[in-house]
Amino acid sequence: MIENKALSMNIESRLSFEEFRKEVLNDYRLACESREVSLLARREVLTGKAKFGIFGDGKEVAQVAMSKYFKPGDFRSGYYRDQTVAFATGIATPEQFFSQLYADPDQQHEPFSGGRQMNSHFATPNLGNDGNWLNLMEMKNSAADMAPTAGQMPRALGLAYASKMFREAESLHDLKHLSDNGNEICFATIGDASTSEGHFWETMNAAGVLQVPLAVFVWDDGYGISVPRKYQTTKNSISVALEGFRKADGTNGFDIYNVKGWDYAGMCEVFEAAIRKIRETHIPALFHVEEITQPQGHSTSGSHERYKSKERLSWEKEFDCNLKMRSWILENALCDEETLVQIEANAKTTAQDARKAAWEKYITPIKQEVQRFVSLATPLTAVAGVNAELVAQQIRELQANREPQRRDILKAAVTILIRHRQLKTDPAVQALQQYYDQYLQGEKENYNSYLHATGANSVHAIPVVPAEYNDDATTLNGYEVLNKYFDQLITNNPKVFAFGEDVGKIGDVNQAFAGLQQKHGPVRITDTGIRELTIMGQGIGMALRGLRPIAEIQYLDYLLYGLQPLSDDVASLQYRTKGAQHCPIIVRTRGHRLEGIWHSGSPMGMIIHSLRGMNICVPRNMVQAAGMYNTLLQANEPALVIESLNGYRLKEKLPSNLETFTVPMGVPEVLKEGSDVTLVTYGSMTRIVEEAIGTLEELGVSCELIDVQTLLPFDIHHSIVQSLKKTNRIAFIDEDVPGGGTAYMFQQVMEQQGGYRWLDVAPRTLTAQAHRPAYGSDGDYFSKPNTEDVVKMVMEMMEE
Repeated sequence: MIENKALSMNIESRLSFEEFRKEVLNDYRLACESREVSLLARREVLTGKAKFGIFGDGKEVAQVAMSKYFKPGDFRSGYYRDQTVAFATGIATPEQFFSQLYADPDQQHEPFSGGRQMNSHFATPNLGNDGNWLNLMEMKNSAADMAPTAGQMPRALGLAYASKMFREAESLHDLKHLSDNGNEICFATIGDASTSEGHFWETMNAAGVLQVPLAVFVWDDGYGISVPRKYQTTKNSISVALEGFRKADGTNGFDIYNVKGWDYAGMCEVFEAAIRKIRETHIPALFHVEEITQPQGHSTSGSHERYKSKERLSWEKEFDCNLKMRSWILENALCDEETLVQIEANAKTTAQDARKAAWEKYITPIKQEVQRFVSLATPLTAVAGVNAELVAQQIRELQANREPQRRDILKAAVTILIRHRQLKTDPAVQALQQYYDQYLQGEKENYNSYLHATGANSVHAIPVVPAEYNDDATTLNGYEVLNKYFDQLITNNPKVFAFGEDVGKIGDVNQAFAGLQQKHGPVRITDTGIRELTIMGQGIGMALRGLRPIAEIQYLDYLLYGLQPLSDDVASLQYRTKGAQHCPIIVRTRGHRLEGIWHSGSPMGMIIHSLRGMNICVPRNMVQAAGMYNTLLQANEPALVIESLNGYRLKEKLPSNLETFTVPMGVPEVLKEGSDVTLVTYGSMTRIVEEAIGTLEELGVSCELIDVQTLLPFDIHHSIVQSLKKTNRIAFIDEDVPGGGTAYMFQQVMEQQGGYRWLDVAPRTLTAQAHRPAYGSDGDYFSKPNTEDVVKMVMEMMEE
């Protein structure tokens, strides 16, 4: 019996060793394949087949080691050197990597962005076209990458914070397709130089305070492009600089680990235990992965030999992670030299096959279009009056182009068509024109679609439900209307969470959440630190994981602190993933008239132009705001809702269907009909204009007042121009700087809607001054449009 037991243990030991050996060799295979992809991709850029390349060479072993502990349900929030992570987790294949390098717009070939983003920008879908969330627990998830350095950090906090909410909010425990009791980790990766960004520091501080399952991996290759680390980081080490954040007994903070990027066994040992601890305890951790190399330099735009010493270059060759792992395998007798040589040869073949397959898929349809163009252009050479040599030249140039692009075909076609406009009735010319129009439209769909959600996810799919009022409707202050609304919302929608500065205990500075934290608990309604950037990050990450956050910026003036992730991440998300990924965050704030330079903000032009892709809601009162929240919460699109700062104590009637009525996006409301002049405005200015209209009526002028309600989208049915057809006079009024929001509205109506055709007098814009508003009542009067300004402007128009 003893001998048999010993034999059994020996067999089990051999099997365990064999499994371990296979796993190690598979990891080495992944590292080799990723390296070969980097080397081959660089050549593709330098030979002109691709525009630009940035690769993860030198980080392969560390990323393979990290990826071993990345489970279904986890999220990645990384940066553009994570190709090995993508390959190791199955998020991407080498062929898809090359398809993205070539900017293939076919989502079957390049599913991450449909050719819209440069290489190594990965994304996984989170919502179906039916508006239902996918089973994220069956997937290894990746938030859509973006290039701004450290921009991935704020949303990484939110992705981890969502796990905290899923664990602590009992009402979410049944959402098994979105979370397994909050056991999911967000893996964030960042280059060492980017830790100098404020985004990194704010995120790390917030993670330490909140205690969320965030694993941050810092790839430290000693440089920020050409600038050495000593000029980047205090004490020449990010882990040393962060030592004060290290968690100790009885404190918050995070764990800090130091590993070498070439030490496969050491990293696996540390990562396994540390990741398990993060998953179980929700204590965040920073992994400082040191002694990383960068064999090909920063990117294809330059050579690292220009700024690295010979000694450094020599060291990088010696400590190349793949070579170090290779030596370790041989030293530990996990296989022989011949096996490794075969793995390395196979890696070259795999990379070559991936490159070839991706290129053929990319170029074949273009070459087919070239042949189609040639078949339509050739008959033109026989048409009387055609410049046959011009046509032949366009054909020859396209046929000689070994790597044609879609634009080359369209340029050739339009070159011929423009120069033969006089023959537009000829059948051959018409055939080419039809081809050009259809091809151009199809490619516009490839490159210009999905700025906003479509189908069931779109705000435009939400039925319009008017507000209803009982005969004895209660009249309340505006903030009380919102308070009742948010109370009902939090009660009935378990996915909604509200947070921001002073939102919790005191119920926000204007009392819309007064008493609600006490009623619903601090998990659902939460105070935050003064950190607008990561408040936005919290909301972004939660929204990416199926929750419905209402993230508050206390005053609109402070939106600048949180604007970068909203602009670069949220607003562009649906576009840059070609509709695959959605982030239905609602950012709540307040602005327009009040007092002083930093509490009277109306920077609408800045917002409109930096947040294309979001809904920008500008309700004139709190009932309208509630209706907008209802619409947004039924759709899956991001939005900024700007409540009127001076409207919280104005009286409003309470609708009987407060939680169900909706305000449509992009549909202005005519507040008063008139026949002489159309006045277009929004937000707090509606009350100023209404007051002016009273005076104008006494002067015999009939004004039509239109509240645009949302600036993005803007008047989707072109109802404003219908008013202009009636009045033949129009003025756009707001509190932004000259050339800001009013110029945008002017362009939309005059140009997009063709409003210039119906003008009898010059259109007007009435705005605030170019400077920020001065403090005090007189400061407001002279800084922003007032009632007398509106009256004088309209009378001038009537007398023109």
